[in-house]
Amino acid sequence: MNISIITVGKLKEKYLKQGIEEYVKRLSAYAKIDIIEIPDVKAPETLSEQEMLQVKGKEGERILAKIADDAHVIALAIEGKMKSSEELADTLDKLATYGKSKIVFVIGGSLGLSKDVMKRANDTLSFSKMTFPHQLMRLILVEQVYRTFRINRGEPYHK
Repeated sequence: MNISIITVGKLKEKYLKQGIEEYVKRLSAYAKIDIIEIPDVKAPETLSEQEMLQVKGKEGERILAKIADDAHVIALAIEGKMKSSEELADTLDKLATYGKSKIVFVIGGSLGLSKDVMKRANDTLSFSKMTFPHQLMRLILVEQVYRTFRINRGEPYHK
């Protein structure tokens, strides 16, 4: 299975980088994983609704340019479907069973994802109704993807 995580913005925090590197290393035993950083659009702190749509639109174009036509896209969004770790494991297992070997998770920038990216998504996923920094979501996501492989292989994992 080939898993890509497309994310907006650079990761600067050393502690997050180290955590992500550790889970990517662990995941390499199960799947090929690729993290693709899309540059965020520089914008002032306060934006009008129209300016927000423009920023999300530009970031969305950059995201969509990195997604293969045959990829199964799962967009992370607050309004997405909430799943347990076991349910996510089941989802990925079913995708593999039905020949979907390219899975792309998309993490938007601070303003979220554009309508075009959401339209391209085959599925949406929410980790909580709470808002998390997109940098932290990378770490949470790679840990959960690692956990899904452990679950699907019947290997022990921390509950």
